[in-house]
Amino acid sequence: MDHDDSLSGLLCPESKTCLDEDSAVLDVEDEDEYVNTLGDKEISFGFKRGETDKSVMLSDDIKCARLEAIAWILNTRAVFGFRPKTAYLSVTYLDRFLSTRFIDSDKLWAIKLLSVACVSVAAKMEEVKVPALSELQNIDGYNFGNSVILRMELMLLKTMDWRMGSITPFAFLHHFIRKFCKDSSPSNVLPRTVALILAIMREINLMEHRPSAIAVAATLVAFDQKLTRQALESCCGFLEVGDVSTCYSIMQKLEMEKYKTPDPSATHFGTANVSSSAVSSKRKRLTFNDSDQRSDGPNEKRLR
Repeated sequence: MDHDDSLSGLLCPESKTCLDEDSAVLDVEDEDEYVNTLGDKEISFGFKRGETDKSVMLSDDIKCARLEAIAWILNTRAVFGFRPKTAYLSVTYLDRFLSTRFIDSDKLWAIKLLSVACVSVAAKMEEVKVPALSELQNIDGYNFGNSVILRMELMLLKTMDWRMGSITPFAFLHHFIRKFCKDSSPSNVLPRTVALILAIMREINLMEHRPSAIAVAATLVAFDQKLTRQALESCCGFLEVGDVSTCYSIMQKLEMEKYKTPDPSATHFGTANVSSSAVSSKRKRLTFNDSDQRSDGPNEKRLR
C-alpha cells in the first residue's frame, strides 16, 4: 500500500465545516469558562500531564504493529471520508488499550483486530453512516469474523469502562485559532493544524499528552509562531509549558523531516527493546487465541 508521507496526505478533501460540531459550543458568551471545563474533563478521561517518566514501555514488535495500525486507521479514514475526530478517537482507544492490556509479540494479528474494533466503535460514536464490519475489512485485506470483531469491541468497551466520548484536540482548535489571530485566519491554518494533529499520532502515546496541549502546539506551528509562556497564558490558564513544548518540538521536527514515518525505535512511545516480562506484570494479558484470526462466515449478525 502506498501512503502519502506529507501532512497534506493525511487529510481528505474537506471544508471548515468538518470541525463545526466540535467547535460550535465554543461560541457561547463565556468561552474561556467552557474551555476550562474541557480542560478538567480531559484529565478525568485519564490524559496525563506529559509524565514521560511513567511512559508505557512497548517492545519494538508492538511499536511496529502500532504504527501499521495507525497507517491502516488513516487509510480507512481516507477511504470512507471519516471526520478527523474519528481517526483521533480510534488511535486514542488503541493507545489506551495498549496502556492497559498486554499483547504477546507472537500475536501481532491481535493489534490488527484491535484497530478494526477501534475504528468501528469510533465510527459509531462520530459518523452518520457507519460501514459494515465486512466493508472495514476490505481495506488491506483484513479478514476477521464478525463475532471475533464484536468480542474485541466488547473487550475494548470494558477496558475503557464504557467511556468512549473522549476529549480530542479538535474541541479546542477554533478557540486557540481565535486567540492567536484576532482577525480572520488564513484559509490554510485549520487544515494544516488538523494535519499536524493527525501526524503526531504516530509519534506519541496519546494518553500521555493532554489534547489541549496537542491542539495549542499544532496551532502555534500552523501559524509559524514561537512557543512562549505569554502565548500559552493568552490561551488559557491550565496549559503546561512542558507538555506543550514536547508536542511543539515533535511537530516542528515532523515538518523539517517532511513528515516521514519514523523508525519505531525513534518514537516517543516508551523505550525500545523492552522484554515481555517487564511489562506483562502491569497490564492484563490479552486472552484471544490464534484461532480467532479465522473468519466466522458472512452471515454473522452485527451489533448495533
